[in-house]
Amino acid sequence: MKILQPLEGKSAKPIFAIGSAILLLFLILSSKEAGISGDEDLHYQQSIAVYNYFASGGTDQSALNTPATHLKYYGQSFDNLATILINWFNIDDIYFFRHVMNALAAWICILLAAMLSIWLSGYGAGMLTLVLFALSPTFLGHAQNNLKDIPFALAYLAGSLFMLKWLFAERITWRNTLLLILSIAFCISIRPGGVLLICYLLLFTLIVEIKTYRETKKLNFSILKIKFLYLFLIIFLSYLLGILLWPYALQNPVTGFWESFKVMTQFPSTIRQIFEGKMEWSDWMPWYYLPKLMLLTIPLLVWLGLFGFMTLAGKAVKKDPLKYWFLIFTVIFPVAFVIYEKSNLYGSWRHFLFIYPAMVVLASIGLKNMLFYYNNRLSQALVAGTILLLAIHPFKFMTKNHPYYYLYYNELTGGLKGAYGNYETDYYYHSIREGSEWLIEYLKKNHPGDSLKVGTNFPADWFFREEKQLSVKYFPYNERSQRDWDYYIVTNSYISPTLLRSKIWPPKNSIKIIEADGIPICAVVKRENKFDFQGYIAFKQHLLEESVKYFEEQLKKDCQDEIIFFNFASACYSMGNKEKAMLILQKGLEINPDCEQILMFQANIYAEYGDTVKAEKLYLRLISVNRKYFDAYPVLAKILIAQKELIKARKLLKSCLMMQPGYKPAIVGLADSYRTSDPEVAKKYDELAREK
Repeated sequence: MKILQPLEGKSAKPIFAIGSAILLLFLILSSKEAGISGDEDLHYQQSIAVYNYFASGGTDQSALNTPATHLKYYGQSFDNLATILINWFNIDDIYFFRHVMNALAAWICILLAAMLSIWLSGYGAGMLTLVLFALSPTFLGHAQNNLKDIPFALAYLAGSLFMLKWLFAERITWRNTLLLILSIAFCISIRPGGVLLICYLLLFTLIVEIKTYRETKKLNFSILKIKFLYLFLIIFLSYLLGILLWPYALQNPVTGFWESFKVMTQFPSTIRQIFEGKMEWSDWMPWYYLPKLMLLTIPLLVWLGLFGFMTLAGKAVKKDPLKYWFLIFTVIFPVAFVIYEKSNLYGSWRHFLFIYPAMVVLASIGLKNMLFYYNNRLSQALVAGTILLLAIHPFKFMTKNHPYYYLYYNELTGGLKGAYGNYETDYYYHSIREGSEWLIEYLKKNHPGDSLKVGTNFPADWFFREEKQLSVKYFPYNERSQRDWDYYIVTNSYISPTLLRSKIWPPKNSIKIIEADGIPICAVVKRENKFDFQGYIAFKQHLLEESVKYFEEQLKKDCQDEIIFFNFASACYSMGNKEKAMLILQKGLEINPDCEQILMFQANIYAEYGDTVKAEKLYLRLISVNRKYFDAYPVLAKILIAQKELIKARKLLKSCLMMQPGYKPAIVGLADSYRTSDPEVAKKYDELAREK
């Protein structure tokens, strides 16, 4: 194939070097405009705690006290290293420095992937690896600011590369051994899951030795002895080095690490995200959550390359089958493992970025094989044309939507527009930066020197650090009517898909809307009045008539916030006006049919007034909207018990306790379900409830 011939000859190395340098420059420049990712501040604060732990000689224990974030279970060495350098060199622009470091890690990862492709299939495959990475919006988006998943991808790939060279070298060298030790140690030091590399090493060492024995019919015990001594050295040193910057593992080198690994496989923090058009909890996502999102967000060009590898790479695989099977195993096993474990997954497939470099390597080899497979020019031109055609979509997306690369969806969803309201888009809050910077300039022109209150649905204090006259507070979007603010910056994360699809979000009083591919990802909202907030405060102070007047005034101005209707109805109901309250609640549901507070309020009112049919229907709808709205379970069970549907009630309450063990109202409900039929069982549940 003439297209790739220059990349296989004398000009291969300089072309590869130039391509690598261009990619490095692009990654650094791209990181300059990156926002702060959703987890970044938490990991940065933990890295400060880790720094203080070592600086204080272990007396500062804050790095070990992380009940809310569970970050003590992470090694997060890359974050820690960045903070060490920030402190040593007194770096002021903390997040820019962090992002440049992350860009360098991404570049080294890409470079190692290209080197692996060259080692397996020549410079043509290596150059195609650079091209595929340059056309990988998700990976490049996380290369801007994800100091957890990108460095882990680097470590995992480095471990895979140097493990391959160690396993298949004619003789073991100290250079390969040292590189392998450092790679595995780096991987473990970021996440406990890095220990998988040790498992791979043991498994494939055994496979290689079995293969050697089958071919030679001999066992050389002196060589085996040396190899297993090396294995012990690699495992011991990589583990020891891997926990050096990890306080929790240092205090508990064996049990602490194992506990961390178990926590990471079933991470305790669960969140709700949009998947297939519905808000669902991360620990209740269907088994295909991960593979489907990978299918929809990885460019079709990469999938074409993988198809080419599976169908046309026969000769290469037959020549060195174990090398390729090892690489395939490093991709498939982690995915199969979390599907089998039913692990808690969220944030698309960012936690699995570490398998992507190997996928790109295989895809690059597949594309190279496709380009060389056909001998006639027409077939070659068709293959080359298909590759160029599939490259357009991701390239066009990145050029039009800089720096929001990670929002990319491929043609299978109809792009980002097709994904909007059906899948998460700006789930990592990148657009908060642009919204914050725009608002700062707007306020300088329109409110110079004024003391104003700015709300955000993601912490944005860093962007406003120079604006001393502005107070910045984080609170969720659905609490905006209950908070005091003048301007509000909100991304489309944690917004009901119903509001997104019905275009009720962004709200009408948005003064700036940031878009990607024509869909809104962030809005800057100006508050026109504070009647909603004043009404809420009056209600909390039991000034009901005053509260009602404020809400009536607010609804003359704003009818897009369902929580205003909820609070208004609460005031009316407290005044004894049930009919008006129900009417107001129904209007709130016209805005958001999935509003949980309204559904619960309506169901409670029906239950209180004896309309159990409507109450049951609403409770069931509420649970279908949010299976973890635990307050609905015992009241619905009470209705079922009254209807003598005891089995149904018990099943309902047990499903609640499965998600929330120890939830006292559900335990009491179970006791009530046995109160008449089996007093002894009821007594046991009563005793259990008293212990809670």
